[in-house]
Amino acid sequence: MTPAKRLFDIAAALFLATVLALPFAGLLVYLLIRQGRPVFYLSERMRTPDRPFQLCKLRTMRVVAQDAGVSGGDKADRVTPIGRWLRKYRADEIPQLWNVLKGDMSFVGPRPPLRSYVERYPQIYAEVLRSRPGITGLATLHFHRHEEMLLQECTTPEETDAVYACRCVPRKARLDMIYSKRRNLCSDFVLMVKTLRGVSRKPPKNQSG
Repeated sequence: MTPAKRLFDIAAALFLATVLALPFAGLLVYLLIRQGRPVFYLSERMRTPDRPFQLCKLRTMRVVAQDAGVSGGDKADRVTPIGRWLRKYRADEIPQLWNVLKGDMSFVGPRPPLRSYVERYPQIYAEVLRSRPGITGLATLHFHRHEEMLLQECTTPEETDAVYACRCVPRKARLDMIYSKRRNLCSDFVLMVKTLRGVSRKPPKNQSG
């Protein structure tokens, strides 16, 4: 990560944290009343192939004793009504501003992977994680919806894992590597604007949720 990109991340994170402080505080109170504790969800992700960190999000699912792996159709019944709204507008990712300020993440980069996939595909992630993981990125913009469609058809954790590993990891990696070769502050800004547009855009009438 270049000093300019890091400075941009810090400035943007501080600006957004200031703007969102009051609305976010209200959202936390609302979630605490409606869903109870815990309000936050922490998940180990990889910053580099050998350096983990705790990704922070707002909780969108019912708590269970054991939870692992990516979210697919096998976990759909655990998503709360409020959680669906949070995911739709990516409001569950607001706490990741803290991850950006800490330096674990950037605003733009590959989505931080789970340790299990990094260990399973070391060659792929050795390349992908040369870029600091991000809240959004080229793969997020161009593959996220298709990834959701693939995974929502899965009915077991094993099927979800197999589909994600075989059909999602390679495609996302190709897009992440394209970003890595072309990245600069201008392209980062464009990807951030496109992400905001995508979040605010109304879904088609024939699309559920």
